Amino acid sequence: MIGEFAALGAALCWTVSAVLYKRALTKVSPVSANTVRCAGTSLVLIFALALIGKIGVIAALSARVLFLACASGIIGLGLGDTLYMLSLKTIGVSRAVPITCTYPLFSLVWAFLFAGETITPKVVLGAAAIVFGIWIISTSKMGETLEKSDEKLRLKGVVFAVLTAIAWSISISMINLAVKESQSLEQAYAVNTVRIMAVSVLLLFSSLASMGKLGSLKVGLEDAVMLLAGGLVAIGLGWFLLAFSFTLIPESQAVPISSTTPLFSTLASLAFLHEKVTAKIALGSIVVVAGIFMVFAS
Repeated sequence: MIGEFAALGAALCWTVSAVLYKRALTKVSPVSANTVRCAGTSLVLIFALALIGKIGVIAALSARVLFLACASGIIGLGLGDTLYMLSLKTIGVSRAVPITCTYPLFSLVWAFLFAGETITPKVVLGAAAIVFGIWIISTSKMGETLEKSDEKLRLKGVVFAVLTAIAWSISISMINLAVKESQSLEQAYAVNTVRIMAVSVLLLFSSLASMGKLGSLKVGLEDAVMLLAGGLVAIGLGWFLLAFSFTLIPESQAVPISSTTPLFSTLASLAFLHEKVTAKIALGSIVVVAGIFMVFAS
């Protein structure tokens, strides 16, 4: 059960980080925020390895593992998160979130094709139930709706959201393959650190190329603290927990469990913001819980 709880812990981490990001993103652009959180988090993770005398673990990783980790970071945190921002901007939260949260279904395909995992009927039903429940919960939030726009713009936003889900699923499958070769807690940590380092370097160089200087990434102290805390919780601890879960349970089980973030986000808003519990939210929550149970029991 440790692997299942690790994947569930990842979902909880991503819920907490969303709250931490919210304030900073009102003042900082998504690109700058992503650069600061990734660069800051990678520095902290490297420092932690050096502090315990384990920096050599990174050097001990094979070339294949290093490639998979770097590619996972660039595709997931770089490309995937950028497409996600574009989908949010184009079609809004209520439409983008349920589409992007279908990434477990794509992950099941990659796990079957490339990792050779056996997909049981229970896992398939559980993954489908989780995605369906998330869709119900997300569509119940109608506070942010899209104004009238042409169909081409809507279609473009949907394409962005679908591509986000595909990018995230590919990224997850890559880190799964990398971790499967390591089979240790220290190496799983190192794989996640390399993953974040790769996208940090890419984002920093992109900023230099497009803006001419890193000074344009200047962020206020309070916002920087929020972004760093969110980065440590989400891409530091959260992604590490997901990577660790891959060493204990199949990707086809871990990914659907980790995709329950919207459920916890909804529960957090109900608890702390006292939002009304609608029939859709209640139904969606029940469906998600049922999906988690099916994946756990398989």
